[in-house]
Amino acid sequence: MRSAEEKLGQIGRHQMYIDGRFADFDSADTAVENPANELILAHVPDGKAEHADLAVDAASRAFGNWSTRPAIERGQLVFKLADAMQEDTERLAALVTAEQGKPISQSRGEVGAAVTFLRHAAEEARRITGDIVSSDNRAEEIQIRRHPYGVVVVLTAWNYPLALAARKIGPALVAGNTIALLGHEITPLSGLAVAGLADKVGFPPGVLNVLTGKGPVVGQRLVEHPDTALITMTGSTRAGKEIFRTAADGIKVIRLELGGKAPFIVMEDADVDAAVAAGIAARFTNCGQICTCNERMYLHHAIADQFLEKFVSAAKALTIGDPLADHDMGPKVSRAEVSKVSEIIDRSISEGAEVHLAGGRLTDGRYQKGHWMSPTVLEVADNSNAVMQEETFGPVVSALRVDDFDHAISLANDTAFGLSAYLFTSSHKRLMEAPTRLDFGELYLNRTNGEAVQGFHTGWGLSGVGGEDGTYGFDGYLRKQTTYMNWA
Repeated sequence: MRSAEEKLGQIGRHQMYIDGRFADFDSADTAVENPANELILAHVPDGKAEHADLAVDAASRAFGNWSTRPAIERGQLVFKLADAMQEDTERLAALVTAEQGKPISQSRGEVGAAVTFLRHAAEEARRITGDIVSSDNRAEEIQIRRHPYGVVVVLTAWNYPLALAARKIGPALVAGNTIALLGHEITPLSGLAVAGLADKVGFPPGVLNVLTGKGPVVGQRLVEHPDTALITMTGSTRAGKEIFRTAADGIKVIRLELGGKAPFIVMEDADVDAAVAAGIAARFTNCGQICTCNERMYLHHAIADQFLEKFVSAAKALTIGDPLADHDMGPKVSRAEVSKVSEIIDRSISEGAEVHLAGGRLTDGRYQKGHWMSPTVLEVADNSNAVMQEETFGPVVSALRVDDFDHAISLANDTAFGLSAYLFTSSHKRLMEAPTRLDFGELYLNRTNGEAVQGFHTGWGLSGVGGEDGTYGFDGYLRKQTTYMNWA
């Protein structure tokens, strides 16, 4: 099996993409690491605040011509970008695996998702509508139009670097905005690959700008720049709070998808085998690095033993190894992430958690290089345990036994997060009640996670504001203008 470096060829040094050209822009280098073997994949510029200024200035200059193009023309270019991405699937998938660590089949799925996000956005080009409202006055009508905001700052997370970029780029551009994008410093190559394809299919200079560098430096300046109109970010709740503070002075429009702590409720009348399969997929896909992951399980006492026996058996059967060999799990994205998850496991056990499957950090044999973890399954008796309250974002999950549906709902809602929740039951009454009783923006009832492009992906509470996907997500990239037209 060839290494990621061999499969991709000599990646070498990359450049930022600003105002229609790739250039160094007088910046120092920073290394990009392969999490599977800790080898250096590439070097990218360590961007600074002045590079953020260059990108926003370029986007601001490009906005006038781009926003006045017919929407269908903007959509056609986004379609071309989607086609180019699909044609380049194997290279892009290898790139995602190399810099992020997910198994290659999952990376191919990420490329497919990115293509779908772009195509769905492009299809919205003919659906930018307004309203005419009756007036209280004679010879007058009220017109409500939708307009793009201007310069949109796109900040993406490291867990799905390509798909998250496409998810935001597509609707923002079709709506008529221009973009300054900063990918996460751990996974900057996917965003630069999108820039290369956008350049290839003929996007005008300045419409899409892609930077590299650290969030507290480049991202900070992008958010506070006076010409930035809207900020859309997927990332941690901590980073979201910082963006809120920074954007407050300029009263910027904010759209944030932040952390999650999804409850996974399994009632006594559930299909246990289906719930186990869904719970495994929703916890261990991408090594547990998904914001909608199954983070804490609430199991009715009548099925808890049966469920845990099957769940632990399925978790033990997962394979871990070279992501290009397409194991079930690849490495965690970084050493710091492994340490964070390990610390939560240790603290949870010190607080009384029972260990059903002792996994955690792997360092022996073939795992001496890379950031490896194996599945950990815990059981707790107290919902205040660290593993029930803090987002783990890794291959560890905890369980707590509940007495009934009301008990499960109460514990599920005992969190500051509000992104996703799961429920498995055969009761029609419970399924109908769940949307009114679970305080989360996205519910998965009798199924695993995986949102649809035509849906609306949104979090409540500390999980964010705004949202992505579908008609509601697209509309978030447009502001409204009201005109009182009087011809008396």
